[in-house]
Amino acid sequence: MCGFTGFVSSSAPDPDALRAMGDAIRHRGPDEQGHYVDEHCAIAHRRLSIIDLANGHQPMASPDGRYVLAYNGEIYNFQQLRQELAGAGHTFRTSSDTEVLLHGYMQWGAGVTAKLRGMFAFVVWDKQRRELFGARDPFGIKPFYYAVMGDLFFFGSEAKSFLPHPQFQKQLNPAALKFYLTFQYSALNESFFKGVYRLLPGHQFLYRDGRAQFSSYTALTFDPQPMPLRRRAEQIRQVLAESVKAHEISDVEVGAFLSGGIDSSVITALSRPDKTYSVGFANQGFDETGQARDLCQELGLRNRSKTISPDEFFSALPAIQYYADEPNANLSTVPLYFLSQLAAQDVKVVLSGEGSDELFGGYITYHTTRLYRAYRKAPRALRQAVAAWAARRPPFRGQGFLTKAAKGVEETFAGQAFIFDDDEAERVLTPPYRNSLTWRDITAPYFSQVRDADDLTQMQYLDLHLWQPLDILRKADRMTMAHSLELRVPYLDREVWKVARAIPSGQKMRGRGTTKYPLRLAAQAILPRDWVKRPKVGFPVPFAQWLQEETYYNWAKDLLSQDYVTQFFDQDYLLDLLEQHRTGRRRTHRKLYTVLSFLIWYQVYFPEACGAPPFSPPN
Repeated sequence: MCGFTGFVSSSAPDPDALRAMGDAIRHRGPDEQGHYVDEHCAIAHRRLSIIDLANGHQPMASPDGRYVLAYNGEIYNFQQLRQELAGAGHTFRTSSDTEVLLHGYMQWGAGVTAKLRGMFAFVVWDKQRRELFGARDPFGIKPFYYAVMGDLFFFGSEAKSFLPHPQFQKQLNPAALKFYLTFQYSALNESFFKGVYRLLPGHQFLYRDGRAQFSSYTALTFDPQPMPLRRRAEQIRQVLAESVKAHEISDVEVGAFLSGGIDSSVITALSRPDKTYSVGFANQGFDETGQARDLCQELGLRNRSKTISPDEFFSALPAIQYYADEPNANLSTVPLYFLSQLAAQDVKVVLSGEGSDELFGGYITYHTTRLYRAYRKAPRALRQAVAAWAARRPPFRGQGFLTKAAKGVEETFAGQAFIFDDDEAERVLTPPYRNSLTWRDITAPYFSQVRDADDLTQMQYLDLHLWQPLDILRKADRMTMAHSLELRVPYLDREVWKVARAIPSGQKMRGRGTTKYPLRLAAQAILPRDWVKRPKVGFPVPFAQWLQEETYYNWAKDLLSQDYVTQFFDQDYLLDLLEQHRTGRRRTHRKLYTVLSFLIWYQVYFPEACGAPPFSPPN
């Protein structure tokens, strides 16, 4: 919906610096800008008008002027909360969810977060007590960054909004690079900008007298409960239909993203929007736009699609890294950028299918054979002894099975992306960017919370807390907001979560590679049979093919050969990876794209350090 930024200071804030900070996130809200400045607090807000177009201006002050709110998101149960607050004596001047959130904080204080159904990040400044309260939604749909620099406490929707302030010290965080190489996203709580942190999903804070206190107000935990599959499928269908209805609340038209998979198809079939949007590539096997059109024909909907050329793909990379805030190496980010650009020509709001895989078990990495699951029940000491024996033998069929099955999930699973392992990351990095921590040090705190759960639950739990907020939702927010488009995700809803968390692992998988089985059963009543069976594809990108073509091979080689690259990487090692891929000896495109994405991001945000011209974001 919007974006906000600002700072709390012990001295009078600089209004010119605040205005520049707000301008840095204009793309998040081109419809309107607002500013608030007092003796110690400065807040800038950019608005994308969705609900109560004429009102709902931000920052919004309480009737007595004590509280000032800036927020980004949508509260889907705001009408019910409004009635509850009206019963408690509150009066309202607008029909916006913004005013409901403000009065909710006035009534319940920090307890308001437990009452909210929606996606949100917000701050409330209490002028009387000189304290700032902030919170972020449970799934991390909406972003929230903060930083302490001297006597300033920065806060905002995007880290780039801090850069224009003269007291902000822009430095690269050297600790972030190693784990980015493994996970393909920034995996630490501290961002790629030194001293800039992300507020964790489901967390809130209170900043007062130069100190911030952070706390969790909710937790995403699984609680499997027995229920017949058919009844569970009906429950899923009902709760999704209700969630879609809630997510359609808007004073502007709502469209939908549509691929050839089940996730977006279910949302589209339930919402029946007037307009749907799809993108693909001309390369064979990389275009689902035809499938999307076929579904729209069956449902009687309109579909607009775009075929992305390789030149468009590569030309967009600097802008994509700029809007991403931090290096992003998920190839699907690029088609999502173009998909958002396409939809923004017609609508301000779209529904999408993010979150389904994490909630219902949709990734093929979650799927194991019946034999594997049975063997995993054998005593661990026995499995480890067998694995040690197998490792000493010459290669034989089943050797990998015996070796992997001896290890716990926490030793083998890092999430849905695993690019460079620890040894290769250390090998390719220069000494200042190496460290003794491993990727398991990042995942261990999450696995420790579910150590007694089954393998599938452990993997889902990790993805819910790392992969989903730091990769999937971050790219979704940044690429849509790059085009002033609001993305809504009906799967990531508190009522849907109540249903999904109760599904036992044994019901989620079927046969050979059939994932999220209860959701597929639920979809049988609303989708054609072929769509129910479709495997997960995502946004496939033919980058591996392009990198073997002379034009794009030379592009990559030129970028990897830049002088500044030696500050971070063993340049010869990277160039050898490129040659291996070009000649077909080894597929190294994912590793190369991860490194190339970082280098482009560094050129965008640190041009002075690598001899690049200053980057100018697209209008």
